[in-house]
Amino acid sequence: MQTRTTPVLIGVDVGSTTVKLVVLDPVSLDILWSDYQRHNTKQPEKVKELMEAVEAAFPKSPRALWRIFVTGSGASPLAKHLGAKFVQEVNAVTLAVELMHPDCGSVIELGGQDAKIIMFQTDAAGDKVAVPSMNDKCASGTGATIDKCMIKVGLPAEEVVKIHFDDSKLHHVAAKCGVFAETDIVNLVKSGIPAEEILCSLADAIVLQNLSVLTRGNTLKHKVCLLGGPNTYLPFLQECWRQRIPEVWAERGHEWPKDIPIEELVFVPENAQYYAAYGACAFGVGESATV
Repeated sequence: MQTRTTPVLIGVDVGSTTVKLVVLDPVSLDILWSDYQRHNTKQPEKVKELMEAVEAAFPKSPRALWRIFVTGSGASPLAKHLGAKFVQEVNAVTLAVELMHPDCGSVIELGGQDAKIIMFQTDAAGDKVAVPSMNDKCASGTGATIDKCMIKVGLPAEEVVKIHFDDSKLHHVAAKCGVFAETDIVNLVKSGIPAEEILCSLADAIVLQNLSVLTRGNTLKHKVCLLGGPNTYLPFLQECWRQRIPEVWAERGHEWPKDIPIEELVFVPENAQYYAAYGACAFGVGESATV
């Protein structure tokens, strides 16, 4: 329980499979409290549960002075009921990265049912601009597909997080369609392929699909920031990105500092799963200050 007696900022990211909530100090924007939970299709109920948890954690903070900002695919209908301001998700993620990693060149975020890549470029006036690309029409290459395939291979989550990426025994998995990917996974399971090989094959398919499609023919710039639940919690997926991205750089003649560890060039920051919620607060506060 917090003894804070001053107001707080609250950012809520209502995604397709999870709800992420952060409580920030309105001056420093430090994270005071956070939680990440699956909503099992009950978005309003989970948001209500987390807001009640915040009230219990900050009983002396004046509730009437809280400022709430929401983002994510399921946030817009809830904004009015929360007395919150809605912030578009790409704007939220972009600002969070710019604030915490000003030297970042690219962002890859995998959500429950969407994937996005943001590349920072310099325009004709010399200003830094964010160029986003998003797949929100199909769950292919997202957390939902990974979740379903984890169930099909029969590995519990506590075992999946122990897997490391190994490209020595990869198998074909269709990446353009989540349904096709699941079909291939089922066939691999029936063929007796070990679960670790199947999940590494799935990660490879997801990574290569996103690198070829969402980049729209452009080349990711280092440093590459990996965000979202799958990138945060699955080491074998992180390791796949770190193997495939430099291969693409080498193929395209893109120079990168080889004296810097790849874990720093393709990195998962602390609180990577909360960047959209955090950025919603930062964006909303900044926009209010300019009005």
